[in-house]
Amino acid sequence: MSLMSIFDISGSAMSAQSVRLNTTASNMANANSAAGSPDQVYRARHPVFASIAAELLGDADANAFAGEQGMGLGVQVMGILESEAPHQERYEPEHPLADENGYVYYPNVNIVEEMANMISSSRAFQTNVDVMNAAKTMMQRVLSMGQ
Repeated sequence: MSLMSIFDISGSAMSAQSVRLNTTASNMANANSAAGSPDQVYRARHPVFASIAAELLGDADANAFAGEQGMGLGVQVMGILESEAPHQERYEPEHPLADENGYVYYPNVNIVEEMANMISSSRAFQTNVDVMNAAKTMMQRVLSMGQ
């Protein structure tokens, strides 16, 4: 594994955390949106991550490293799934979106969980920025040794 692959790994992680942060922001923005029927209510969304296998990158050195350590060489977003948690039904007969029984339907977004996801993805992104900066510093020091 070369030092240059650190940038690929951290870059893929930063991209994945960016997707996670955008999904979390979408969930938080729709946390209080009302709907007139259960079919129309917003459902919380969560990204699914998977490890990128060395074989997909076509790097022989990376294949050897990944095979010995059982590690992936980055992360990819496999998709975004809607939460299966039940939505909220509130009895609000005066609400303009209330159904014939007086119920209004609200999303299954847990705002506390979304705040924790936001903090976690933000910190993971920053950690990968720090990894890239450390790798850059190491490469600069290697180059300066040759002077």
